[in-house]
Amino acid sequence: MSDLLDKAYYNNTVLEWATAMGIMLGALIAGKVLYWVCSSVIKKVTAKTRSNLDDLIVDLAEEPIIVGLSLVGVMVGVGTLNLSAGAESWAAGFRQFIIMMSITWLVARLVEAVFSELIAPIADKSENDLDDQLLPLVRKGTKVFVWSLGTIVALNNAGYDVGALIAGLGIGGLALAMAAKDTVSNIFGGFTVFTDRPFVVGDRVKVSGYDGAIMEVGIRSTRLKTLEGRVVTIPNATFSDTAVENVTLEPSRKVAVDLGLTYETTPEGLKKALQIVKEITESTEGLEENFVSGFDSFGDSAMVIKYIYYIRKDADIMATKTEVNMKILERFTEAKLDFAFPSQTIYTQAA
Repeated sequence: MSDLLDKAYYNNTVLEWATAMGIMLGALIAGKVLYWVCSSVIKKVTAKTRSNLDDLIVDLAEEPIIVGLSLVGVMVGVGTLNLSAGAESWAAGFRQFIIMMSITWLVARLVEAVFSELIAPIADKSENDLDDQLLPLVRKGTKVFVWSLGTIVALNNAGYDVGALIAGLGIGGLALAMAAKDTVSNIFGGFTVFTDRPFVVGDRVKVSGYDGAIMEVGIRSTRLKTLEGRVVTIPNATFSDTAVENVTLEPSRKVAVDLGLTYETTPEGLKKALQIVKEITESTEGLEENFVSGFDSFGDSAMVIKYIYYIRKDADIMATKTEVNMKILERFTEAKLDFAFPSQTIYTQAA
């Protein structure tokens, strides 16, 4: 039996192979036991506390630490064997790689927890829908960054030359950026809409010749429903390069009216007309108190009274304009003030 244990296979005796296998098996069993302890004991204890922080920490660290320790134990068992220089170097590098990837896994889970437990609830409470749409993109981008950086560091610790890999990623990233520059500019335009908040969903805006209400703000584009009922998709980059007029944010709607009276109207009639528009302003509920009226000009076929009034923000614009116009027509008719129409008088002289 002693001779069998002392017999060498690939520079290691049977006893040394058995010892290494025992260490590796023990590491796997220890990892399994540690996982059971975390699931059945530690989590039950943390569940009884008032704070959710301990539950979160245990859930985050549980799997990466257990898997990492188990794999390190396996590598320790391999390290007890008499290996060639190349195999020894490879085993040491692989051990460093496993440790770094376990740390990367832990950081990635921590980032995911921050997004799900802290940032997502804040985004759900905000009035703007853009942050809800951008959150998945930022979350995925952050996870990709963490895993990419962790993999590069792990390969570097394992002894690989990552300079060529980084250079390749830089060239590939540049090519991708050039190919997708319009998409990138639209995404940054979406961030501009999110940070500057020139409008929110439901606002009526005028941009690039379109006038309508914002239906949806996406990562790449914004959908607008025009006053004609058509849906227009506008790239978000447009909002970074073009002036946006938010009609909804106007304090009041200015309306300018030219009232043309015939040249047969007397000075007293013009004064009466000015008094009428003043009374109309004061008696119409949807109008603000400030207004402008006056005898503006002598037109080609009429004497023009300029009347400027302001409709309140909460009033129905079309209904208020209709009410004002109807009052003008009724009051001017009662006062026998005649509106002029385009006309031409031709004088002839006999030869």
